[in-house]
Amino acid sequence: MGSNRPADHHQQCRSYTVVKFKFIIVSFFFVMMFSSSAAFDPLDPNGNITIKWDVMSWTPDGYVAAVTMSNFQLYRHIISPGWTLGWTWAKKEVIWSMVGAQTTEQGDCSKFKGNVPHCCKKTPTVVDLLPGVPYNQQFSNCCKGGVVAAWGQDPTASVSAFQVSVGLAGTSNKTVKLPKNFTLLGPGPGYTCGPAKIVPSTTFFTPDRRRKTQALMTWNVTCTYSQFLARKNPSCCVSFSSFYNNTITPCPSCACGCQSKNNCIKSDSKLLNVLGINTPRKDNAPLLQCTHHMCPIRVHWHVKLNYKDYWRVKIAITNFNYRMNYTQWTLVAQHPNLNNVTQVFSFDYKPLVPYQSINDTGMFYGMKFYNDLLMEAGPLGNVQSEILLQKNKETFTLKQGWAFPRRVYFNGDECMLPPPDAYPFLPNSAFTNSASFSILIASLLLLMTVW
Repeated sequence: MGSNRPADHHQQCRSYTVVKFKFIIVSFFFVMMFSSSAAFDPLDPNGNITIKWDVMSWTPDGYVAAVTMSNFQLYRHIISPGWTLGWTWAKKEVIWSMVGAQTTEQGDCSKFKGNVPHCCKKTPTVVDLLPGVPYNQQFSNCCKGGVVAAWGQDPTASVSAFQVSVGLAGTSNKTVKLPKNFTLLGPGPGYTCGPAKIVPSTTFFTPDRRRKTQALMTWNVTCTYSQFLARKNPSCCVSFSSFYNNTITPCPSCACGCQSKNNCIKSDSKLLNVLGINTPRKDNAPLLQCTHHMCPIRVHWHVKLNYKDYWRVKIAITNFNYRMNYTQWTLVAQHPNLNNVTQVFSFDYKPLVPYQSINDTGMFYGMKFYNDLLMEAGPLGNVQSEILLQKNKETFTLKQGWAFPRRVYFNGDECMLPPPDAYPFLPNSAFTNSASFSILIASLLLLMTVW
């Protein structure tokens, strides 16, 4: 028996090693999955906001820089009240002046005699200026109240910029220290910014494009968005219906979090007639209509008609927030037949191809001056359109929920879809209700007993 112990011991060690190795692999997989999903959007893998600092000239005690914020996200934009940018100075820098933006606080500038800086805080907080400021306070691509369009929707409006004059900062590439701990609110949480990195100096062309100049020094900061950091619950939900089934699949209950009745208001409430009750607040607190899903936005996908070579879908977006108008809204859907969109009737449409070999994602957004503003909750708080899609006869089917989208995003946030077993089903499908199934089983048992 003594001779068997070493073999048993080695066998146990090998088993323990294998189990430990599997545990490490599984743990690594889950860590990678959750960490990557927190800031990686599979429908927009390269989407980010890049903040670029270009040092344009040196001053007696610092530099003048042009700061450009470029939104490279295809369908996620920054809505009102706009972006807020913050950082921590590496040394004892101050901001002497700004053009196109301003800091929210000046800080303690009591040690300065004569000229007083614009901001003396170690961690300044910067916001965009509002439209209509005097020309001497404006800078290119500034003064939009911090609203920045999505790159895929309007590239020309996806940039925001300002100029800053920094003092006590060093006057050469070797003495200037890069700011640290960048933060971006757009307008709420959700963005995580990496460290500033020195990159090749930006080049500029004169208006006649005959002369090229370059910045004295350039560094970039990249910020990525995570819906998990932005909010605990989803901000929208999806409901389904179809011409071949009378039932409507509603949004899941508490899709956007269960809340008490004190946090919502009924559509026929007399409080809605009180002056100022639905005025937007500084803390962006919503005033939601009481629903079973408690979402500010509901997207409804209705399979309307089925032709020989085409099929037709109706999309309706409803706003349940009495304090929010959604400007420049975007709706993204993923469906395998979006590669054959024939016509979109009252929305603008743009296919999104994040992966060259797959074309199953599209972005819908409002037509300018027609329905690009989704009004607050009420009679006007909805927009809708219809889509005509050409069939691929090899793949098209109405069975097993194929006609409904795989993913839906509103303003860049993924919406909660109903569970697959609740989708509208074909009348002649194999679905049977539990009562009739029980009766069938009972009948069979009775017959077997008689025999």
